[in-house]
This record gives sequence, C-alpha cells and structure tokens, in this order.
Amino acid sequence: MLLQLAAKRFIVIMMFLAIANLVVLVLSVMWGEYAVPLNDIWRALFGYGRSEHQFVISELRLPRALVAFLVGCGLALSGAILQGITRNPMASPGVIGINAGAALMAVTIIIVLPAIPNAVLPFVAFLGALLAASITYVLAWRRGLSPLRLLLVGVGISAAANAYITFLLTTRQIEHVKQALLWMTGSAYGRSWEHFWSLLPWLLILFPTALVMSRKLDILQLGDELAIGLGARVERYRGVLLLISVSLAGAAVAMAGTIGFVGLMGPHIARQLVGNSSRKLLTASAFIGGMIVMLADLIGRTIFPPIEIPCGIITAIVGAPYLIYLLYRNRNKP
Repeated sequence: MLLQLAAKRFIVIMMFLAIANLVVLVLSVMWGEYAVPLNDIWRALFGYGRSEHQFVISELRLPRALVAFLVGCGLALSGAILQGITRNPMASPGVIGINAGAALMAVTIIIVLPAIPNAVLPFVAFLGALLAASITYVLAWRRGLSPLRLLLVGVGISAAANAYITFLLTTRQIEHVKQALLWMTGSAYGRSWEHFWSLLPWLLILFPTALVMSRKLDILQLGDELAIGLGARVERYRGVLLLISVSLAGAAVAMAGTIGFVGLMGPHIARQLVGNSSRKLLTASAFIGGMIVMLADLIGRTIFPPIEIPCGIITAIVGAPYLIYLLYRNRNKP
C-alpha cells in the first residue's frame, strides 16, 4: 500500500513538473519586447500565423527556450549523479572541476578557432570536462576514492582552469574575447535549432543510461565498505557514473556557457519532492533543472527590456543565497 501511494505521489509530482515546464515554455514564447498573443502561437507553429510571428517564435524564442531546458536538464542530472557518487549534498559540476574543464576547452576553441561549428563544441567541452575529472579522480585516489579528497582536488582544478581562461581572455583579440566573455556568463542568447539538435542526442542517450545505472547509484550511497560487502564493483560503478556526469555537464556547458548553481539547486529541490531514490531523483532533477534555466532566461530577457541579463547571472543571484541556506541548515551535520 505504501509503495502504491509513493508511486502515485511521484506520478502526480512529475505531472505537475511537466505542466510547469510547459507553462514556462509557452510564456517564454509569448513574452518579450515583441509580445505574441497565445492564439497566434499555435497558428504560427502550424504555419498558419502571421509571418513575423512565425519568425519570432520558430526562429528566435522556441529554439532558445528548448536549448535552455536541455541545458538545465544536463546540469541538474550531472549534479544529482555527483552528489550520489561523493555522498556529499554540496557537490555539483562546478565544484569538482567539470564545468571549469569544459569551459577551458570551449573558450580555447571560441578564441583560437572561432570558425569551428557549434556541433563540435559539445565534443570539445566533453574532452575538457573528462580531462579535468580524470585528473581530479587520479589525484584524489589513495587506496580508494575519498569523496572529501575528490571535492578538495576539484576546487584546485577549477582554480587552475579559471586562471588559464583569464590568461586567454586578457591576451587575445578583443572581438573573440567579447564572444567568449558572453559565453562565460552563461546565456541562451542567440541559441538556434543548430544548438538544439547538437545537444538533444546527448540527453537522449545519457538520461536513459543514467536511469539504468540508478540502482548502482543507490548502492554507492550506502558507503564503499557496505557496497563491497554486497558484491558491488564500486570503482567500476563510480567510474561509469562519473563519465555520464562529465558528459552531461560538458555538453550543457558547451551550448550555453557556465551557468552556475543549477547542478546544486535542481537535485536539492527534487530531493525535497521525491526523496532519495535515485531513479525518482534523477527524473525530477532533470525537469526542475530545465525549468530553472528556462525561467532564468525568461526573467533575464523580460525584466529590463531591451537589455538582456544572461541567465547565468540570474541563477547566481538565486543560487548563492540558496547555497548559504544549505550550508546553514547542515552546519551541525558531520
């Protein structure tokens, strides 16, 4: 009976999150410097609306909102996986150097090889994220992997990567630096169908893979000694899950830059709604992360028109106090 009630509650929560995401998506298409009535949205989507509405919706706002959703999904999923691997609720892609490694490679390509197409950026960012995660993993290894050492080494890797990025930004041509700086703030500005179709396969492959590995993630959260006692291949599970997390974060960072705190906020909000079961947590985190980035992009685009505030700034404004709240709430925990 309790399992049935929990399953029904999870379904209700996911339906609510799906509707909430749809509402934010519709508002993202409607609102802006050039408002589009709700009725005209459906006409434009099916090719019966006014030509200016079709252009604004199909070419500018809809792909931008969908890219923001996918980016939020990827970052929140990555954060949920990392929190499970490290057994640390403060873990996120930005903490253990994944975001910094992805940003390092992406900024290098943007500045040094600006002619590289957008479809290549996720692969380049993935390599940077994988390199940073691998270095962090190796340096944190000492007769096993300590979650605390993983976090501490990750902070150092992030600092080194950010120092290199600063060096690039201060020594290269101003035209390319401007583009990289806009990308570094974390923004969905100018994102098109090309970005959407480049990012979608990563989510379509990695999200189901993460769900398949969710039982393994539950086992890892029991602790290494107990997991090994149950016959689990701890390091193999951790390595595969870390690779999934790196891939998700790298692809998301490549498409929209370093949008902070989504990988922290999304899993925490999801945990409050659906509990600690990894399968439920990963699913809810994806929807919540997508909604956070879409909503941040909508607010940044409409709060002070025609000036646009990058969604990365909006998430930082909300995420920094949220992090302080989490630290305060967990101050007495070991």
